[in-house]
Amino acid sequence: MKLKDKVAIVTGGTRGFGFAVAQRFVEEGASVIICGRDEKLVQITVDKLLKKRNNTSQIVAGFPIDLASYYGAKILVEKTLDLFGRIDILVNNAGIYGAKGGIDKVNVDDWVNTINTNLISVFKMCHHTLPYMKERNYGKIINLSGGGATFPLPNISAYACSKAAVVRLTETMAAECKGYWIEINAIAPGALNTRLLDEILDAGESVVGKEFYEKSIKQKKEGGTPLDIGVDLCLFLASDDSNGISGKLLSAQWDKWGELPLHIEELMDSDIYTLKRIVAKDRGKDWDV
Repeated sequence: MKLKDKVAIVTGGTRGFGFAVAQRFVEEGASVIICGRDEKLVQITVDKLLKKRNNTSQIVAGFPIDLASYYGAKILVEKTLDLFGRIDILVNNAGIYGAKGGIDKVNVDDWVNTINTNLISVFKMCHHTLPYMKERNYGKIINLSGGGATFPLPNISAYACSKAAVVRLTETMAAECKGYWIEINAIAPGALNTRLLDEILDAGESVVGKEFYEKSIKQKKEGGTPLDIGVDLCLFLASDDSNGISGKLLSAQWDKWGELPLHIEELMDSDIYTLKRIVAKDRGKDWDV
């Protein structure tokens, strides 16, 4: 079992991708803490996860916490430390598409709330977790990003901005934590058929735009990216298999991440799998800019 005796927090672990990650972590021997906004759903999820344990020494617990609230992240970290005294793995999965519509039309409060949920909660979870990881010189942090980080998403600007910021936050924290044996990465799990997709379909073409709406309908029909692909990447990054990899944005579907341990030195000395500005010479142009 790759995560035997590890302690992991999975935010947004009551459904969809978060639940799939939490379940795999339990199956791999970890004790897992989840959170969600719905108290009843949290308890139902905990009951499901308990059935996946390999032994009774594994603890599974859940807390009804809204990470967008001011003290939500602090409370979750403190409750986990009260139970275990440590946090080995943190998966920042909680997120929403949130505010939808053109910049000049979108509801401002909804836009800000999306940033709070997708970005600020990630910052807070890391802010409260990192001191304890630094004390032990060990930790694995996995932040959920996605396609919204790497190309424009008209009419879903809050989501796109928050996910791009999560990547730069990941890179920055990884640089700050060099020497502490704390590895921090972001992942793009692919186009998943979860409640986020349903958000887009419910909003409709007039709100999210024809191109994205039609793309979403096609994804719904074809099934999207299997959850297991992203879950496998999370397990890889949470385990010792990925030791030495930090500060990267990895695509579960398109990158050959399983081969990266063979190229650790070259990878970590490069800007591969990072956000960067593309300049003319990167495209073979000799322009005076």
